[in-house]
Parts: sequence; C-alpha cells; structure tokens
Amino acid sequence: MAVEMVNYLILIICVLIGVAFVTLLERKILGYIQIRKGPNKVGFMGMLQPFSDAIKLFSKEQTIPIFSNFLCYYISPVFSLFLSLLVWMVMPYELGLISFNMSVLFFLCCLSMGVYSTMVAGWASNCKYSLLGSLRAVAQTISYEVSLALILLSFIVLIGGYSLELLYKYQSGSYFFFISIPLALIWFASSLAETNRTPFDFAEGESELVSGFNTEYSSGGFALIFMAEYASILFMSVLFVIIFLGSGPCNFFFYLKSVMIAYVFVWVRGTLPRLRYDKLMYLAWKSFLPVSINYLFFFIGLKLICFIQFL
Repeated sequence: MAVEMVNYLILIICVLIGVAFVTLLERKILGYIQIRKGPNKVGFMGMLQPFSDAIKLFSKEQTIPIFSNFLCYYISPVFSLFLSLLVWMVMPYELGLISFNMSVLFFLCCLSMGVYSTMVAGWASNCKYSLLGSLRAVAQTISYEVSLALILLSFIVLIGGYSLELLYKYQSGSYFFFISIPLALIWFASSLAETNRTPFDFAEGESELVSGFNTEYSSGGFALIFMAEYASILFMSVLFVIIFLGSGPCNFFFYLKSVMIAYVFVWVRGTLPRLRYDKLMYLAWKSFLPVSINYLFFFIGLKLICFIQFL
C-alpha cells in the first residue's frame, strides 16, 4: 500500500508539471495564432513562465468577501483540484500504480462530483454574478455528462468490461476512432463543454457574468481553480487517446497523441467564436444525445450478432 501511495504521489507531481507546461503551450499557440509572440522573457523561450506565474499567484494577498460563507468558499477550490488529481487513478499504468477493473465507473463518479465544487464555489461567494455563473456551468456540465456516459457505455458493451486497460488492448488491430468518427467528435466537443473551454465557456465569457463562478476568488484560490481546469483538460486529452486512438501509457506515441489532442483544445480556443447559451443546450439534447443513443443500440446489435455467431 505504501509503495502504491508513493507511486501515486509521483504521478500527481508529474501531472502538475504537465499542467504548468500545458499553460505555456496554450499561451505560445494562441500567440502565434494571433500573430504575436507568447511568453519569451522568463528563462529560455519562456520555459520558466508557468513557475513565475505560480509564485506570483500564491504570494499575492488572499481576499475574502465579508459576506461569504468562509469554510465552503475556502474549501471549494481545494476540493476541485483534489477531484481533478484523484481521477488520474484510473490511468492503466503497468508499473505498480493503483489499477482496478471498475475504472470507467470511478471516472464517471469523479466527473459528477466536480459539479458540486463549482456550485458551492458560486453559492459560498454570496455574489449574484458568481451564483449565476455557477448555475450555468452546472447546467452545462450535467447536460454534456449524459452524452459522455452514453458514449462510454457503448464501448463498455463492445469490450465487455469496465477497465480502461481493455479499451487500448482491444485496439491492437484497428483504432475505435475509425468505426466511430461521429462518437469521437461528439466526445471531443463534450470534453470542451465539460472543461468549460471555448466555444462553451459561458460560465466565464458572458458580460453579465463577469468571470463566472470564480468572480470573488483571487491569488491562491484562483490558482487552484485554474490548475484544476488544466488538469481536467490534460486528463480528457489522455482519455481520448485511450478510448479512440488505442495507445497505453507505456507507449511513447501515447504521449505524442495526448499532446496533439491538448493542442487541438487550444486551437479550438484560438479559432472558434462562442455559441449562444440556448444553442449550447440544443446541441447537447437535440444533436449529441440522439447520435449517442443510436450508436449505443448499434454496438448492442453488433455484440448480439457476434454472440449469436459464436453460439
């Protein structure tokens, strides 16, 4: 047990370093998309910029609104980051890390729990803007979780198990991406909505919401929310590779593909305009949901045909 805990701590440190450099990657890519330079002063080509930003944020004064519910207000960012790091336990490493057969269900549980940190952060700030931002973020997250769960259920039916390890082992001959391109695109768009990224960042982007649920957060609290968001982006990129591009964590191309998916996250932010909120909800319930359900029935039928032929 002690060895597993040490391994998990090493994984957390690696994830946090990855988060630091994903922020740098994003700022560099957005800079070149907008025909300007990204961070290039601190260290070689701006390599130390994420660490200087972290020092600046954590050394600034923490402001606490007088009318806020202090305990909930203070704990919410910590809980958000905790969930974003806890979900990395499902990664199917073969090097002695925590590995279990129900990893898909554990991922869905962590995904659902993330809603509470957003909701409580908005409510505990005791600010109308924060509350409105958190309500919109929660409605958006819950809507797109349905599509994510149905897509995962489709692949669970296909592989006959709840372990992520089975997902990439079943793709040794051909990637699932080629038999389910619409599902891959829906998964990616839903991942953007889950992580509150452009073009689905209504909780932060609309003028009447100021800055979403984190309006009243500054310094350390804001930094923790920021880190949780980027840890989720990195995790969703890695999960996309495992589900659709059939690589395991012990493969070099796994990391290359993960960086490419993270790059697409940033690319989308640099190119697409924001949708209207009602369009976002129509997209979830009238477009993504029917396609996900149809694919689920298709995979169930495929499995039944294979089972009948086997008999």
